[in-house]
Amino acid sequence: MVIGKFFGSILLIIGTSIGGGMLALPVATSAGGFFWASIGFISCWLIMTAGAFLILECLQPLPLGSNMVSMARHYLGKPGELIIWFLYLAFLYSLLGAYISGGSDVLYNFLNQLHIHIPQLLTPILYTSSFSLIIYNGIRWVDYINRGLMFGKLGAYALLVVVILPFIHTKNFIPGELKRLLPQFSILITSFGFASIVPSLRDYWQNDIKTLRRIILIGSIVPLFCYLLWDFVIMGAISPQGPHRLTLLLQSDHTISGLGQGLGETTHNKMISKLFDFFSGICMLTAFLSVSLGLFDFIADGFRLKKQSFQGHLALGLTFFPPLLMVLMYPGMYLSALNYAGTLCVILLLVFPLLMTWNARKTYRQQQQLLPGNKLSLILLLFAAIFSIIIPHIGI
Repeated sequence: MVIGKFFGSILLIIGTSIGGGMLALPVATSAGGFFWASIGFISCWLIMTAGAFLILECLQPLPLGSNMVSMARHYLGKPGELIIWFLYLAFLYSLLGAYISGGSDVLYNFLNQLHIHIPQLLTPILYTSSFSLIIYNGIRWVDYINRGLMFGKLGAYALLVVVILPFIHTKNFIPGELKRLLPQFSILITSFGFASIVPSLRDYWQNDIKTLRRIILIGSIVPLFCYLLWDFVIMGAISPQGPHRLTLLLQSDHTISGLGQGLGETTHNKMISKLFDFFSGICMLTAFLSVSLGLFDFIADGFRLKKQSFQGHLALGLTFFPPLLMVLMYPGMYLSALNYAGTLCVILLLVFPLLMTWNARKTYRQQQQLLPGNKLSLILLLFAAIFSIIIPHIGI
């Protein structure tokens, strides 16, 4: 039971990370080239994993059930609580909107292949309503369902990599430029935004800090490796000068289905196209479930709502209605929502944990520090956070 719970928790972090963001990464990083993309991935992994450890450190003395709102109220007072409320809702709504948009695109493409034609406007409603009730049943349901989906996802991922490998050509790896990668840096950050689920995992493990540290570390390294390999095979298989080049998809309203079509037509292999559709569908769903769970818990904590009966239904409505409305108004918001979420991700999951940790270490001097280096490491992380927020907008 404990071993299954341990690996299930790791899979929740992997599922939160390897989702819609992963599918967008070859498109987002294509202009920068594989070398600079790799540097970007490693940098984002380092700073965002550090942020996850800081959140866990700040949660140690707080009662179970505490979320980002409770943390801000405890360490930063009422002003910090209000700011967290606004930014965290904007962040999770942006992420959820991106995953509903991308998942709806995948669902619409799948239904068309089955010759089932419904108005495209109804697809987001169908997608959201079909899977939202899983969240209502709590983290245990999400954990068990996510385990099955993750095995399917990782299996499809491994198979995709194997079947695409023969189509890789070294001539497709362009040198790229760092300055062309930087405008999309926020999307790389978002792909490591798993720390939003740390409070839920901490409740699940009843504040077992030692185990949670291992879960976070293992759960974050796996996506890093998967991202590097995924970028390598996609960039190597699709010609940067061809009709299906990745840079064209940056402006597309159908980024995910377009990437799958490009892979299928570039390799002239229908199996790759079908397998990509299956993989992208699971990626979107696991990310949708994980982010929805974090948002549902956040709203229940912030509004002090019970997660059952009428109050649970109210929390569920507040979780899904705003992002669904955004997608209905802006159907092609997938990449733009991920980019916007990236900036908020740094502020919420790195800057605010830094500020809270600074206060926590002054208040609870005997508390275990999960990130070594005392004040120096916090200052260096703050500079990294500021750089990550500013650089996508000003370039070099």
